[in-house]
Order: sequence, then C-alpha cells, then structure tokens
Amino acid sequence: MWRKTLYRVEKKLIPLLTAGCLLLLFGPEKAAAAPRVVASIKPVHALVAGVMEGAGAPRLLIGGSASAHTYSLRPSQARALQQAGIVFWVGEELETFLVRILKSLPRGARVVSLLKAPGLKRHPTREGGMWEQDADHDDGGKKHPAREEIDPHIWLNPENARAMVRRIIEVLQKTDPRNAGRYAENGARLSRRIRALEAEIGARLRPLRAAPFVVFHDAYQYFERHFQLRGVGSIAVSPDRRPGARRILQIRRRLRAAPSMCLFSEPQFSPGIVDTLIAGTPTRTGVLDPLGVDVPPGKEAYFAIMRNLADAFVRCLSGGKGAGR
Repeated sequence: MWRKTLYRVEKKLIPLLTAGCLLLLFGPEKAAAAPRVVASIKPVHALVAGVMEGAGAPRLLIGGSASAHTYSLRPSQARALQQAGIVFWVGEELETFLVRILKSLPRGARVVSLLKAPGLKRHPTREGGMWEQDADHDDGGKKHPAREEIDPHIWLNPENARAMVRRIIEVLQKTDPRNAGRYAENGARLSRRIRALEAEIGARLRPLRAAPFVVFHDAYQYFERHFQLRGVGSIAVSPDRRPGARRILQIRRRLRAAPSMCLFSEPQFSPGIVDTLIAGTPTRTGVLDPLGVDVPPGKEAYFAIMRNLADAFVRCLSGGKGAGR
C-alpha cells in the first residue's frame, strides 16, 4: 500500500522538480539578460533607453553640465566602458575625449558611431561670425573649409533621431536576438512619439521663421534647418575655440544695427562674452541647451531637451515673457 502511495507522490513531484531545474538553468524567456550598454551623452542615452525599455538599462557617461568636447572620465566610468558589450556614441567629431579610450576596449566590445547611421542627414560645419544669407536660406552659412568636417549635433533633427533609433534597434537585435521583438516594438513606439514631437514643435515655431538670432556656438543648424529658423551667426564654431577681437567687433556691429535680435548662450559655458556683445544694444538673450544639463536622464530626456529648445526659441524670438531682455 505504502509503495502505491509513494509512487503517486513521485509521479506528481517529478514534473515539478524537472520544471524547477529547467527554470534555474535557463530562466524564463522574458528574463533574458540584455547586453551591458553604455551611451555617451544624454540625448543618445535617452534613445537607447527607449529602445531597451523592459530588457535592460544603458549607462550614461556624460551627465550634468559637462561638455562632450572636453570631458574627463572618472575611474568608475572607465571601468564601465571596459565592461561594456556595446558603446553608443555620436562619433569622434563630438566626443573627442573618447577616441583613444574606445580603441583600447577589449576585443568583442562593439562601438557604434551614430553619426554613421544609414539614412542620416548630415551637414558640414559652418564658420563662426555672421553668416551670409542665401535667398532661400538653404545653405545658411559661410563657405565651408577645404577639408569638409561634419557637424555632429545630429540628434537635433527629429528625422535623424528616428534614423538613430533604427540603427540602435539593428545593433541590439544582432547582439541580443532573444529580446529582438521587444527592441522592435519599443523602437516603433519611440519613432511614433518623435514624429508627434516634430509636428508639435513645428507648429510652435512656424510663426517665428523670419526672426533672426545668433548662437554661442554653432550647434543648432540641424534644428534650425529642419524647422526653417533664421540663424544668422555664431560667436564660435566650437566652445573650445575662443573668438578673436575682429569677430566680436563684427557681431557687435550687427547686434547694434538690428532692431530686434536674439543672442543665445549655453549653460555649460561662461556668459561673460555674451554680456560684452550685448552691452548697449537692444538684443534679447536666451539660453539653449542641446545636451539637457538640467534634464533627468532616461527615456524621456530626448523629448524634454527638444521641448526646452523650442521653449527658449519661442520666448526669445517672440519677445515674450522669459526673454533675457
């Protein structure tokens, strides 16, 4: 009798024990471990985080008020890079501090420059100073250098952001095929949201297309060209190259002559030169932040960065509440 009872107990327990062992060995399908991913700057991190939602979380390298041009890694960040399976960055044209470091990563780590993403719209860098204005504002800048350099601020065009999302999906699916469906679904949803954001910002900025403005450094041509804004000059080509006295004089003359002009500074850099330029002029001022200094990192950061830019343009170009002067 007791043998029959034992047999019945064993018959019930064996499938449960087998299932438990398989679960311990392999885990559920949806719990498949995502690769270790590092993203260089907040806008890139936001797009990667949106694609990876529910599968894993990328690590952000550059946060706060640091400049992507001149950043210095902390030891913990250097270790995160050494342990990464994938590193997403814009490219050597922007995060110059990463060029040498990425070359020393262990074999097998994948480094993805989003500046090379298929379908991306790329524009050459422009010179500083006051730009020549073509009749249709298509070129929107002075003659380009003999050795053409690409402007790396690609995420400020929503079309480019969608191209970046497509590239991020592709890389993650190849590296982590068990989560491929999740990446595709997240990416499709993210692209739809970016398209809606594009329409929202376009409607807000459409009445301001004729209003002229000068920027601290030429980081915004992707935004201004996409939304057809009228940028007429920049104080500097790059934040690490100070403008000379001749350029400052040129810009001051233009600002004094303009009855209504906006000059935008950036939170990462000293506003002292801006104060010098606008002294005695009717120029209004605003602050543009392409990296989202005060924006919390995460999948919503890209949307906050773009809306903050739109807010700053609307306030200053319309002369409304919140403009600096």
